[in-house]
Amino acid sequence: MYTSESTKYSARTDIGQTSRILVVEDEELIQEMLAVALEEEGYGVITAPDGRSAIEYLKSFETNPGELPFDLIILDLMLPQINGLDICRLLRHQGNPIPILMLSAKGSETDRVLGLEVGADDYLTKPFSMRELVARCRALLRRQRLSNLPQVPVLKFKDVSLNPQECRVLVRGQEVSLSPKEFRLLELFMSYARRVWSREQLLDQVWGPDFVGDSKTVDVHIRWLREKLEQDPSHPEYIVTVRGFGYRFG
Repeated sequence: MYTSESTKYSARTDIGQTSRILVVEDEELIQEMLAVALEEEGYGVITAPDGRSAIEYLKSFETNPGELPFDLIILDLMLPQINGLDICRLLRHQGNPIPILMLSAKGSETDRVLGLEVGADDYLTKPFSMRELVARCRALLRRQRLSNLPQVPVLKFKDVSLNPQECRVLVRGQEVSLSPKEFRLLELFMSYARRVWSREQLLDQVWGPDFVGDSKTVDVHIRWLREKLEQDPSHPEYIVTVRGFGYRFG
């Protein structure tokens, strides 16, 4: 089974398959139904009939450094040789972050809690509908993709820090409230500290090339920002006027 399944898997990845799922299930009928349902959704599927085979599959598939062999593992709780709980516990002990959807005929609260506590990301009780299983797989894969997105760094300069993802600004440890234009203006300044910007450049970057209005709106927003950032707005240390050119940060 390993040879035929891995051949099918390789063929699918060659045509741009992005999500790879390992199904670990000892009941042949359920295993086949899972594989068919997931492949119809466009996923690449490998099946393993027992816990030992699953561990071997995880070890044997070659990946690039930092790349995981699978995007999701569907793991039955009751397996021959090595049960699902032990596999899950082992993977998490090794620091393996692959999402795990655990399947079990045991539906008690205690069993569900135990599965989640050893590291499963979701728990589905048999019998279940394929529609629900596919939906849960999609949710886990979506969550995994979001967690892998690069994190935008927090911008810091002296006593000012700006978090682009949270849209928060701290000045000397205190959060300050900025309008969207003020925030975008400060983010631009802090991203290019000490660069001099003309009014026209700031209008183009923050207000957009289609802005129609007085360029003095930049000066107004600079004044508002100074009032919120500077200890003495009349002698700014952050947003500095460069006469004849424009403004710079720092």
